[in-house]
Amino acid sequence: QVQLVESGGGLVQPGGSLRLSCAASGSIFDLYVMSWYRQAPGKQRELVATITNAGNTIYADSVKGRFTISRDNAKNTMYLQMRNLKPEDTAVYFCKGTLRREYWGQGTQVTVSS
Repeated sequence: QVQLVESGGGLVQPGGSLRLSCAASGSIFDLYVMSWYRQAPGKQRELVATITNAGNTIYADSVKGRFTISRDNAKNTMYLQMRNLKPEDTAVYFCKGTLRREYWGQGTQVTVSS
């Protein structure tokens, strides 16, 4: 079993940047497929980006070219570098790990506003 803890959220102006982190407990982090999701008020949770245990990545069209997902298996941590943030990126961001079942973090709030 793995526990996931997100950090790095906050308030940022449009056009700004943030880096989210997802720290995982456990010893087999490198086997997990890791993802970032987000949920805006009144909307369904949506996939933002995924990184496989081989390092392959996929992105939602809305964030391509602005967000970068990465992982450091030695640190049991996944990251989401977010650039050129827009008000529509405002949401609670969650990390998810998948290995035979899904594990979710508690989320971190990202607010993009002037």
